[in-house]
Amino acid sequence: MKAGFAKVDITPRVGVELAGFGPYWNRHSTWIRDPLEARAAAFEADGKRVVVIGCDLAGVSAEETRQIRNLIQQKFPDLRDDRIMVCCSHTHSGPSLIMYGWGIMDIPYSMILPHKIARAGIEAIEKLEQVTMSAAVVPCEGIGINRVYDRFSVPHEEGLKEGWRPGKPELTDTKATVIRFTRKDGSLAGFMAHFGCHPVTCGATSNAIHGDYPAVAIHNIMRTNPGSVGIFLQGALGDVNTCVVGDNGNGNESLLALDIIAGRFEHALREGLAKAEPVDDETIHSFSFTADISLRQTFTPEKLAAIKAENQAKLTAPDASDKDYGCRMATVYLTGAEKMEQYLKSTPKPFVDAEIQGIRLGPAALLCSPFEIMQTIKNEVVGAASAPYPLVVGLANGQMGYAPDKTAAAKGGYEADMVPLITGIPPYGNIHEELRNALLKLDKELYQ
Repeated sequence: MKAGFAKVDITPRVGVELAGFGPYWNRHSTWIRDPLEARAAAFEADGKRVVVIGCDLAGVSAEETRQIRNLIQQKFPDLRDDRIMVCCSHTHSGPSLIMYGWGIMDIPYSMILPHKIARAGIEAIEKLEQVTMSAAVVPCEGIGINRVYDRFSVPHEEGLKEGWRPGKPELTDTKATVIRFTRKDGSLAGFMAHFGCHPVTCGATSNAIHGDYPAVAIHNIMRTNPGSVGIFLQGALGDVNTCVVGDNGNGNESLLALDIIAGRFEHALREGLAKAEPVDDETIHSFSFTADISLRQTFTPEKLAAIKAENQAKLTAPDASDKDYGCRMATVYLTGAEKMEQYLKSTPKPFVDAEIQGIRLGPAALLCSPFEIMQTIKNEVVGAASAPYPLVVGLANGQMGYAPDKTAAAKGGYEADMVPLITGIPPYGNIHEELRNALLKLDKELYQ
């Protein structure tokens, strides 16, 4: 197998708004803790080539993915769409790009970004060289906590203690998959790390730019292995946070937490790199298709009208203030209801289309979709997959919100109902089974 690796700096200017944590927080960045990058890997075997690009970003849209693919294909026209994958870590300490109200997009940055990401992919192809592929699955503990079925987070004095574990570890990822690519001279050319957990260590009061725990850990490993590039593959993060979120009112505490959580992840990755065993299978294969994801008609015209009226009243009340959280949230709900009305009028289909993409690298299957997947769905896919290393990758080739499991969907709340309202697309009807079946279809295609 041949592999090539490259990285391109995609750090925005200081001053751009950061993604996530709440409505209209005005989280303008004030400094750079760690640069953001697009890190790419290209692979070639038996005349087939694929490109995997991991970005230190909250997410990229399907349209931006199309631009990135087109730019790469202009130089390498043999690369079909299914042979190019763009995924994101979902850091909440990077620029806002995807979710209305959770930070305002910087338009010049967004227009430059696809060209930079594509350049990483092109440079990786140009650096193809003979490598040996090795893989390992290693313990990766003390990082995540299930925010839906356990606790949203824990106090710093609890979560940052050596040996901390969540009360329900089985509801989180407790292992990481590490894939190592070694040059003929024995040096590390690159690696891929797969793990599922929201990168939200630094909370709403943090104004530093960084890629959170995945990027900090990967950068530390890259610094001690000059010439290497690490790719992070975000897994099932939909219901899993880092154990601590925010700073307890002390701005320095979240930065300390970032170093500790990143250190735990780095320890797991270094163990994986050390224990990785060479693989015999060097098959490269790719496959993608469009899946129909059904919608729930939760938001009827009558309900949307009521939501609009309720939130319009909050915004026009005599004591309304733009400093008030309730008014900021009312703005999000009002705008979301208007967007959903437009969607329902223009798109009568009871489903949405989602790109489902699979890439096989020998025994490792990258099973990719544009969702924030919950752990139960991932566990069912992994349990039924044929691939020796089935890697369920979220936030790939777009960002289409949460994929809640059946229980979370029935309960409603933030992931199942609020985010759909914000984005203006109705909640998913049966995404648990539909996405699971789609990802297993990929696995079958790649390993039949």
